[in-house]
Amino acid sequence: MIETRLTKRFGIDAPVLCAPMALATGGRLAAAVTRAGGLGLIGGGYCDADWIAREFAAAGNTAVGCGFITWKLAETPGLLDDVLMRQPAAIFLSFGDPAPFAPAIRAAGVPLICQVQTLADAKLAAGTGADVIVAQGAEAGGHGEKRATLTLVPEVADWLAAHAPETLLVAAGGIADGRGLAAALMLGADGVLVGSRFWASAESLTAPGMTDAAIAASGDDTIRSTVMDAARGLTWPGRFTARVLKNPVTDRWHDDPTGVAAHAEEIAADWKAGWEAGDPARANTFVGEAAGLIRDRPPASEILTGMVAEAEALLGGGWNRSRA
Repeated sequence: MIETRLTKRFGIDAPVLCAPMALATGGRLAAAVTRAGGLGLIGGGYCDADWIAREFAAAGNTAVGCGFITWKLAETPGLLDDVLMRQPAAIFLSFGDPAPFAPAIRAAGVPLICQVQTLADAKLAAGTGADVIVAQGAEAGGHGEKRATLTLVPEVADWLAAHAPETLLVAAGGIADGRGLAAALMLGADGVLVGSRFWASAESLTAPGMTDAAIAASGDDTIRSTVMDAARGLTWPGRFTARVLKNPVTDRWHDDPTGVAAHAEEIAADWKAGWEAGDPARANTFVGEAAGLIRDRPPASEILTGMVAEAEALLGGGWNRSRA
């Protein structure tokens, strides 16, 4: 297996984290990734305490972490303390200032992982004492910003090397196979965060119709938009958009925010019905540009072991293990 500072710090066999995707990364998927040698993180995203409790139960005694949408966590006092009492393997925060939550996480002795979308975000996260910074490129599925993985990761790596060398770096955005893992390590990352590829796994909570749509799609079929947030009544910070598959909803409303506002109730009702039915034509499929690399829905363990084996073969003698 590939040994890096990430594998050493977390006592795992593979430098691969499963993204805590809201409503997709449940306990079964998180546990499957951990058992395969990586680290799984339950997607606590929208802070539904009952859902989170159920998914921790589904993970059983397997060590898993939990991820939150930071601005949503701020609206849910007490939930972080409840999760910390479960002794998670890590807490993952993204899309907001981690500073208000860092002291409680440190006091509990739980590693803090902060996902960032810009160098400025990385500096902020390092200042809060983050153990791991995830540099997320815009290729990623779900919410993110504008920077590309290929340039954001080495820029953050260089800054961390000069100013916070003990902070680990993980790359995210468009990484779905061993080529992506190998490239991330060469860019200066200690490992990768994988979302879309695990989103399309046997243990994922993703509706089959959504997965089928992603398998049939290419990266060209995705779009960054805010229509689906308007449809769900979610007030995301303006800097973030979500990458989803194009469908009749985005075709009609993406360039018409005035129309979205005027027909909000109608759009929301149909989108919700489509989501509950798992219909990719009526609700949007949250998947990244890696859709073009997804061709099946195997067990998470197969995805992880195949990714690591491919990366090892590609890196060969080119991987300088002295970096580990």
